[in-house]
Amino acid sequence: MPAHISGVMHAGPSPVWLPYPDDVNALMPSLWSRHAVKGADGVLRIAGHRVDELAAQYGSPLYLLDIEDLQERARGFVADFAAAFAAIGTSARSYYAGKALLTTKIAGWVAESGMGIDCCSYGELLTARAAGVDPAGVGLHGNNKSDAEIALALDWGIGRIVVDSLAEIDRVDRLAAARGVRARVMVRVTVGVEAHTHDFIATAHEDQKFGLSLTTGAAHEAAARIVAADNLELLGFHSHIGSQIFDKAGFEIAAARIAQLRAEVQSTHGVGVPEIDLGGGFGMRYTSQDTPIPTAQMAEQLAAVISRVCAEAQTDLPVVSFEPGRSIIGPAVCTLYTVGTVKPVTTDTGIRTYVSVDGGMSDNVRTALYDADYSCTLASRASAAQPVVVRVVGKHCESGDIVVRDEYLPADVRAGDLVAVPGTGAYCRPLASNYNMALRPGILGVAPDGVQWVLEPETYVQLFAADPGMRNAIHDN
Repeated sequence: MPAHISGVMHAGPSPVWLPYPDDVNALMPSLWSRHAVKGADGVLRIAGHRVDELAAQYGSPLYLLDIEDLQERARGFVADFAAAFAAIGTSARSYYAGKALLTTKIAGWVAESGMGIDCCSYGELLTARAAGVDPAGVGLHGNNKSDAEIALALDWGIGRIVVDSLAEIDRVDRLAAARGVRARVMVRVTVGVEAHTHDFIATAHEDQKFGLSLTTGAAHEAAARIVAADNLELLGFHSHIGSQIFDKAGFEIAAARIAQLRAEVQSTHGVGVPEIDLGGGFGMRYTSQDTPIPTAQMAEQLAAVISRVCAEAQTDLPVVSFEPGRSIIGPAVCTLYTVGTVKPVTTDTGIRTYVSVDGGMSDNVRTALYDADYSCTLASRASAAQPVVVRVVGKHCESGDIVVRDEYLPADVRAGDLVAVPGTGAYCRPLASNYNMALRPGILGVAPDGVQWVLEPETYVQLFAADPGMRNAIHDN
């Protein structure tokens, strides 16, 4: 169902997937970073730090990044996929999808964990470069790359450019020739897979902006152009079927079609095509209804798929690369809010309790944009009150400004309480806005030995910097 404005007629009992809690104060560990716990006092602690103390010092809304959790997930992904593909006689490469959330510190941490960085803009390239990431482990994506983005990628010497159109092939060739370099390129292929996900994040069906179609022959033509170009090297083929994927079926179809394309190109043109990329999109758990496959199990399943489809295509095994983003950064972050108004609303089917917080769609638009679901917990105290289903909403002038559509909180939730929402690391801060002239929150990294700003909170001076009439009207404290 597409996203829609909430109203009285949509109120009612809890959804069937939402379990009644045995203890409304307890955390469901699988929804939170690995170092998130609650004490007997009901206060949420991340890596040993009390969130009530963090809120008192740093304010709210506030993104809290569990640094060690991020590093552990990145290292685990690299190790699991390397082991699974070594077992079938090839290797796997891992690229962190920077679009999920990228700062210099995050880029540095994932690079130290063994991942490359997948970028899709000039700003993301600059961030990875400033973080000291090895350019050989950087890729550039995008369906409408500017000459400036391609030039920066070539001048920095990144490992690969994923071309998305026939016209782009000619532009990369021209810009590479002007620099006297040979660009390593992959072809983004539309493989015709309908991933079981939201329409806005499904990216491998035919009628959308990404890639070159297998069906029409555009992917084959792209390969032929690259092989014939003087300044390009065909590194391989790339596919991405979508995001928040919970099974191997879509990857299996994509892998088979990519393997067949690779075999045909190698045979037709007499060249080696060393690599294929199956993209990312590995799902994470936002609520109890989500069932992601453990990384090691997914790696083994995909390695078996690659072994089989390459045997069927009668071709050698390629190096296989992947681009996880959400599954690496998503669970490592939670968002901390302060409760303001609590409003019971009488409806045709009962009472809906609206819990308003000091953020909303300006720091997490995914509920409105993708009809996404989130969980939450009372983070600043324990409560003996009975659980009630609430709707956590923001402070913006939209009925669709919903943070958590349905979750159990104690019936005595009140103004001044802290509510924490897990799983907000991916696509929340990158999609954040200044709607209603809200300030975008900072990201505070927490570790057992201390805290640090990963991204500082926005100020009103920064917010109004582009408005000439406001330059002398506001001063930050």
